Amino acid sequence: MKYQICNFKINIDQKSDLERLFLKKYRLNFKDVKSFIIQKESIDARDKYKINLSYNLIIDTDKVLKGVNVKEFSKELPTFTYPKWNKQNPPVIVGFGPAGIFAALYLSRCNAKPIIVERGGDMDTRIKDVEKFLNDKILSESSNIQFGEGGAGTFSDGKLTTNAKDPLFNFILEEFVKYGAPEEILYASLPHIGTDYLRKVIKSMRKDMESMGAKFYFETTFINFAKYNDDILVKTTAGEFKTNHLILGLGHSARDTFKMLYKNDVMLEPKSFSIGVRIEHKREKINQIQYGNAAEFLPAASYKLAVHLKDRSVYSFCMCPGGEVMASQSEKNSIVTNGMSYFLRAKDNSNSALLVGINPSDYYKDSPLDGMYFQEEFERKAFNVAKDYRAPANLVKEFLENKIANQVRSVKPSYPHGVVFCDLNQVLPDYVVSSLKEALPLFDKKMPGFNDPDAVLTGVETRSSSPIRIIRDKMRMSNITGIYPIGEGAGYAGGIMTAALDGLKTALLISGEND
Repeated sequence: MKYQICNFKINIDQKSDLERLFLKKYRLNFKDVKSFIIQKESIDARDKYKINLSYNLIIDTDKVLKGVNVKEFSKELPTFTYPKWNKQNPPVIVGFGPAGIFAALYLSRCNAKPIIVERGGDMDTRIKDVEKFLNDKILSESSNIQFGEGGAGTFSDGKLTTNAKDPLFNFILEEFVKYGAPEEILYASLPHIGTDYLRKVIKSMRKDMESMGAKFYFETTFINFAKYNDDILVKTTAGEFKTNHLILGLGHSARDTFKMLYKNDVMLEPKSFSIGVRIEHKREKINQIQYGNAAEFLPAASYKLAVHLKDRSVYSFCMCPGGEVMASQSEKNSIVTNGMSYFLRAKDNSNSALLVGINPSDYYKDSPLDGMYFQEEFERKAFNVAKDYRAPANLVKEFLENKIANQVRSVKPSYPHGVVFCDLNQVLPDYVVSSLKEALPLFDKKMPGFNDPDAVLTGVETRSSSPIRIIRDKMRMSNITGIYPIGEGAGYAGGIMTAALDGLKTALLISGEND
């Protein structure tokens, strides 16, 4: 019999004794247990004077277990038949971020021999292109932190958290582990891969797809398409491909492609998104706020904050414990920030986006592309403060006092090109700045000490989600027969897990898996 035991708590220094403590509590011997699986691990830090590790466990034993936190357990993992692809032409997938990856992986197993078109470089090339920009300020507009193998999430924290519920998430996590991700992502309450592991995982996935017949065209841009009855001719910088299934996993920064789609009468609509800044504290500061004196025993601390003001919401996003603020632009003479961390999360600072909601009414004029132009406007303004890729910034104390800091204090900004202090009203809409000023004291009430006067606010964060949705129907198809928009760039996901899920579900549909 398999049992699920919920909320089994131990002291933070007893992690290595977990199984022994469980057996002791339930009066079992080691030989009584056929399998002992950690389903979920989390830190219970509600009481700073008694922080515990809390576990959900799956136990297989012939003994009868009883208790208020014990119940019988059965779990059905999704099983796929991978029906053999019987269409005349292979599917073409544009974009090799999480949505494109899982669409391509599933279809490769169906012997569809998908064609994958990615404007950025393969992983090794892309890493070199990114380093060239970070070290020498030489930006490739096609291969960078936004574009290339793995998508924008490759240079992030690799967070796998999501509020959505779907049994297919278990499949996605299992696949990541199969290709080299740490096994703890299967049970951690806030799982993350880290950019260092994620790069290796994605390369391993791609090589497996290639062994199944998938063809990859890196440094290749999707430039147009043409319809011929049921066929779609996909035009790229590497040539033309005929397909009946064009899957668009574009990512939220493919602005030229959005323009091309709009010109070709693909139906788009404006959507809400957010913009703001990155806030950066000393890692030890956040650890102390979250864990108190137990901080030395625990990994780098996370936080999640949100307040609802009269007109807007302000919230933390993509929090990177022990990480760094990245230069994430894909266009020259612009500033775009994002956060990144490695698996160990051991850098000196912790950072998070602080974002303010933007509605279509804030930017819409006469085109569904107006949100994209709105983003561009503030990315250019941010660049024009210093005109040399230094990012506009201020310190929390001066920001709240309507002043401009003169120099860095205890928190050294991690943004690779450095920062220049300025009035953030120069680079963000007035209502965004005023919302941040209203929200920060409220955040400090939730996390006393959050408004560290030395904390750094670095702008601008504009690419947290797509400002555009490519409209699709219940069959996941756009108004152009045979075109399937997927993932975050198309407006149907937010983060690695939901994007991967969206790509996978589209692949399942077009393969006939559920017929």
